[in-house]
Amino acid sequence: SSLFSVNISILIVAVIIFLLVIHHNFLSLSDFLRRELSDPSPLGLQPIDFIPAAPQRLTEERNDKEISVVIAASDERLGGAIAAMNSIYQHTRSNVVFHIVTLNDTVDHLRMWLSSTPLKNMRYQISEFDPRVLEGKVQVDPQKADTFKPLTFARFYLPNLVPHAEKVIYVDDDVIVQDDIVELYNTALKPGHAAAFSDDCDSTSSKVAVRGAGNQYNYIGFLDYKKETIRKLAMKANTCSFNPGVFVANLTEWKLQNITKQLEKWMTLNVVEELYSKTLAGSITTPPLLIVFYKQHSSIDPMWNVRHLGSSAGKRYSPQFVKAAKLLHWNGHFKPWGRTASYAEVWEKWYVPDPTGKFNLIRRHSEAYEAK
Repeated sequence: SSLFSVNISILIVAVIIFLLVIHHNFLSLSDFLRRELSDPSPLGLQPIDFIPAAPQRLTEERNDKEISVVIAASDERLGGAIAAMNSIYQHTRSNVVFHIVTLNDTVDHLRMWLSSTPLKNMRYQISEFDPRVLEGKVQVDPQKADTFKPLTFARFYLPNLVPHAEKVIYVDDDVIVQDDIVELYNTALKPGHAAAFSDDCDSTSSKVAVRGAGNQYNYIGFLDYKKETIRKLAMKANTCSFNPGVFVANLTEWKLQNITKQLEKWMTLNVVEELYSKTLAGSITTPPLLIVFYKQHSSIDPMWNVRHLGSSAGKRYSPQFVKAAKLLHWNGHFKPWGRTASYAEVWEKWYVPDPTGKFNLIRRHSEAYEAK
């Protein structure tokens, strides 16, 4: 009977363990489902093209490591995105996948340009961005409605654009890459940091001051410190700002910290309270990023974002320095697809002519405008 009691006890323990395992699995499943249901894709960020399988030749030549690069492509600047992607593609042996974000009316033009030029071997996915996702989050001046660029906010939605990647690179369309992008991808991010940017004050680019730009390199250049909401944040006005045109993001951390929701919160608050600096902020996308990533971001090598090439028509850097730069960034008014931009000939090397001729026409118009 004692043996029988022992067997019963073992059986009871086994049943309890079995029930605990089932309970644990059930909790994990419900937690997973809850996360899945509570984090739906925002409106309009639907992939519409699937990444083609890399041709056998490229699979053999390039490394297996998949590097996700996100770039926004608006119709009037499509040639910029094309040149940027071409320069990245030609300088790497890594398996780069481009996630191109665009608006509905640009999709056909973009697809034609990619498929009927030497770029057809690139791996890419086109996602359509619906501007309605920004309703209530951006104040658009009716008199300047045509200057509002919804795609500049695509970088706020990285986990929705590249849901399965752990790490991505975001680049603006006015850049040219002159080294292997894998080096930028391998930027080490500190624990708890969701992104790495190039800081403005210690950047090689800031050694030459931009005339008339005021406090371009400090937080006071982007945020209105007269507003109580900004003062309450206790962010020092002379804190060095950073440039969000090129950055590396850790999407695991981004999702954990709900960075997208945080950015949207500050966009919405600005619509109500006008928190951005009126005089100095060069970009309405920069202030929310500065707030959310205040003292909470890592740094990329400044040579991976040599910028301000577009802030004047003159040459601010020596040819030797431009040649040594790993990434050139024409932020500012003078874009490299216009003739008056400095070092436009460097950009021209990577430009792939538009098979439809549409962008070539836009370039001629912009050159005529800049020549006036």
